[in-house]
Amino acid sequence: MMNLKGNPELTPKNLMRPLKNYGIACMSMGFLIEETAPVVWRGLMVMSAVEKLLRQVDWGQLDYLVIDMPPGTGDVQLSVSQNIPIAGAVIVSTPQDVALLDARKGAEMFRKVHVPVLGLVQNMSVFQCPKCKHETHIFGTDGVKDLAKTLGLDVLGDVPLHINIRETCDSGQPVVISQPQSDAAKAYHEIAMEILRRLPVPPA
Repeated sequence: MMNLKGNPELTPKNLMRPLKNYGIACMSMGFLIEETAPVVWRGLMVMSAVEKLLRQVDWGQLDYLVIDMPPGTGDVQLSVSQNIPIAGAVIVSTPQDVALLDARKGAEMFRKVHVPVLGLVQNMSVFQCPKCKHETHIFGTDGVKDLAKTLGLDVLGDVPLHINIRETCDSGQPVVISQPQSDAAKAYHEIAMEILRRLPVPPA
């Protein structure tokens, strides 16, 4: 999605240099293994990988460190929450009932390990036909909003199910870069601003 490939270089201190594009430093397990190789790790191997990505990377001066984690409440989530102080978690889910089950478990897990849950994002919220503009709620209506009420959390925004988002992600040209004035890009921008408003102010 960020149009990045290759192996990270090492610094004189034997730290990995993150790959950069669009002014964003990125690190992924995908940079460290063969492109088609699966990552089938559990337990200690997962914790070791998380430690490597967090502490053996020359991140430099960052405004924010965003960690994209898989759904659920497995080893990755626990390893991250136990290894570093986390300013807040954002739960992303489609409105579909089966997805909301994982979203609720994720929110409850972060609360249990004392990580503030900043809010929820409703992904693939609505599909608008590009020809007739008719809107269809393919994955259901307002499921994330209902879950947010149950958990006493806010909905930070909605991301539509739009072909431009899929195409720009696949081409490595994120919609916020390639089509910054589009409704899809504005949705992402509004969500980012809502997240920033809820993050604690770092000490001076």
